[in-house]
Amino acid sequence: MKTNRKALAALSIVAASALALTACSSGSKDSGNESGSGDAAAAVITTNGTEPQNPLIPSNTTEVGGGKIINLIFAGLTSFDASGAPQMDQAESVTPNADNTQYTVKLKEGLKFTDGTPVTADSFIKAWTWSAKLGNAQSASYFFDNIKGYNAEKDAELTGLKKVSDTEFTVDLINPESDFTKRIGYSAFVPLPESFYKDTKAFGESPVGNGSYKLASEKAWTHNKGIELVTNPDYKGARVAKNGGVNITFYTNEDAAYADVQGQNLDVLDTVPASALKNYESDFPDSKTNKAAAVFQSFTIPQYLEHFKPGEEGQLRRQALSLAIDRDTITDKIFQGTRQPAKDFTSPALEGWETWGKTVAGNDVFSLNVEKAKELWAKADAISKYEGKFTISYNADGPHEEWVTAVTNSLKQNLGIEAEPKAYASFKQLLDDENNDKMTGAFRSGWQADYPAMYNFLAPLYQTGASSNYGRYTSKVVDNALKAGSAAKTPEEATAEYTKAQAELVKDLPAIPLWYQNVTGVWNPDVKNVEFGWDSVALYHEITK
Repeated sequence: MKTNRKALAALSIVAASALALTACSSGSKDSGNESGSGDAAAAVITTNGTEPQNPLIPSNTTEVGGGKIINLIFAGLTSFDASGAPQMDQAESVTPNADNTQYTVKLKEGLKFTDGTPVTADSFIKAWTWSAKLGNAQSASYFFDNIKGYNAEKDAELTGLKKVSDTEFTVDLINPESDFTKRIGYSAFVPLPESFYKDTKAFGESPVGNGSYKLASEKAWTHNKGIELVTNPDYKGARVAKNGGVNITFYTNEDAAYADVQGQNLDVLDTVPASALKNYESDFPDSKTNKAAAVFQSFTIPQYLEHFKPGEEGQLRRQALSLAIDRDTITDKIFQGTRQPAKDFTSPALEGWETWGKTVAGNDVFSLNVEKAKELWAKADAISKYEGKFTISYNADGPHEEWVTAVTNSLKQNLGIEAEPKAYASFKQLLDDENNDKMTGAFRSGWQADYPAMYNFLAPLYQTGASSNYGRYTSKVVDNALKAGSAAKTPEEATAEYTKAQAELVKDLPAIPLWYQNVTGVWNPDVKNVEFGWDSVALYHEITK
């Protein structure tokens, strides 16, 4: 994400003290139903979250903490079911022409924002144009780069958006795109009300949406503590809420969150802390999940670091580091089988991965080979002697210290170099230094997909200038393959091009793939209908208690 920084906050539970729970949580096991009537539809569901990095503007919210909230309070043309299949949401239909270069969008009748104003074709056209405009500096602006008129170098209008009526518009694309109905399921493509343009700063603190939920009040977001959402009765879409609201509490400590679920003071927890992985199945025998999700973990080595710049030395060192990591032992001992060692840069949760992902050319570099690792490191030293300490930075407010320590221990033992973790107090602080090219070593990275497609795992992280390309990687081979894949007329042609891009990434290793993450969640046994989707996020609108 081009400034679009969705680099996986996925597992970084940020924010205030657990003692602040009462500010945003239901509290006791039956306090979610304030009426005391026993009506499941009135019950408020409580869950964990992270303090958003930025104000809650959809096109500038590209990390998981803010993304969870945006997806609850806004709705786009399409959304996704639990398996990742696109479904119509605010759209009645999204229809391509014969060569996938134009899409005709028809909206459902009677759509409203939570301030009572109508959702129309103009609500989408104006929002997309504003979000894509360079001068507005939105981190997800690149998502609009295939719509005619998009310009990454100067302010421009999206000329490819044309209004037909209040409930219909067309989208003309620069290149054919068969996955467009998936792309527009991402939150950057939601509509915005007119109030947004009058005061964007105020809107970011108390947004007006059109989704399943709305803010409980203008002051519903208590920074570093949590946010309170209530059901939006006017929502018409695929995700109608079956409960009375969702309260999200921000924790600084995952163990505290886990203890709150055990004490029935928290309803749903979407990541089990490392300390509980051995016991969570027995702690929650009938209210747990452990399944593949579209989440990928890695660490990134910036291209600007000495000894790791583009060229032979940098390539040798990156390959040596990858070969020196014992992924099998780490995923087994630390994560208790809730992770799978990586074979590529995407996810087994994607359709067809067994065919194109598991067998990417050159992926033996992701398997432990100490002898080969030492050989390549020595070759790099012959070019320029490496001195100093290799560090991997991580955010201490997420569940990363144990595995980062294990990875650096692998590097010390198997390469004979000095290596150690480097902690940042918060995910926001880590992201800020990545964004400003201030990293002095490697840093933990990863991705939770915006929509279930290979392109979304590759382009935001490794395309030249992409918003989440914090390592500042650039490759004409990768750029051309991504462009060709996006423009492909068939899924098979697209897969072939993305596989070319992956083979180049395996060779260059702008990031070192580590493992794919399962979603491991637990919930209060009194809560019903809990299901986690393809992206590891619970389908909150389905939950009752």
